[in-house]
Amino acid sequence: MKHTFDKYEQQVEDSLSKGEFVSTSDFEDTKQMFQEAAKNYLQLQETRSITLRVKKEDLIKVKATAKRNGIAYQTLINLLIRQYINKETEVVL
Repeated sequence: MKHTFDKYEQQVEDSLSKGEFVSTSDFEDTKQMFQEAAKNYLQLQETRSITLRVKKEDLIKVKATAKRNGIAYQTLINLLIRQYINKETEVVL
């Protein structure tokens, strides 16, 4: 079977063919570490449904703002949360 590789994949394939990669004594530990990291990354990318109680007036305003910007109000709420977490906006407590 013939594969088409991108530039990086072709470099790896060439290095493998030349024997430039060698086994390490801690291969299984390293493999497990990378598998766990990949699993954690995928879990962090998942979304989760939540239930949130807000004042009706606030929800109406959020929905109106979202509609003016052509996005779903849930998306707007998600963006606001993300901006707060990334310290791009502040909340006065």
